[in-house]
Amino acid sequence: MADRDGKFAGDSPFEIVRAWMAEAEQAEPNDANAIALSTVDASGMPNARMVLLKDVEDDAFVFYTNYTSAKAGELDSAKKAAFVMHWKSLRRQVRVRGDVEKENGPKADAYYASRSLKSRLGAWASDQSAPLDSRATLMAEVAKVTAKHGHNPKRPPFWGGYRIIPTEVEFWADGAFRLHDRFRWTRLNPAEPWEIVRLNP
Repeated sequence: MADRDGKFAGDSPFEIVRAWMAEAEQAEPNDANAIALSTVDASGMPNARMVLLKDVEDDAFVFYTNYTSAKAGELDSAKKAAFVMHWKSLRRQVRVRGDVEKENGPKADAYYASRSLKSRLGAWASDQSAPLDSRATLMAEVAKVTAKHGHNPKRPPFWGGYRIIPTEVEFWADGAFRLHDRFRWTRLNPAEPWEIVRLNP
């Protein structure tokens, strides 16, 4: 598209997201990789929460969580998800929708090993999304898993990643007088070329 230049230039949406995230890391005060992840439960009721995007691959976006959590149950059931990244400092956002698959192998092991020890032990201790009677109970569980797993715990079998393989990625940048710039990339599956369309604000 002739006028898709400057901040919107790139041969793939993943390339553009990486470039925008690199800019955001210099401008955002906290968590430039934060995304608002949306899922649906068995009744179709939507859910949203903030998580941290940990990798932008050549064909997918990856984040990590507890596989027993509510979000994981919804992801496993629907096999689809959406998220939005918004950088107030850049006045830009990215919207993504796509199919979901688990990232439960060596990449998940490597990411888990890269986390701080306290975060790794916390993953063992927390029964994410389940009711908790007090913070003291949680801290007692952290002490138990520390004694059991020591200072080099392996990745829990109930903890790992999800890959969102997008069928749609939309880039939005603020414009004067609310005449924003929007470009939507769509494809039915990773084997197909992207179709790029400029959208009205």
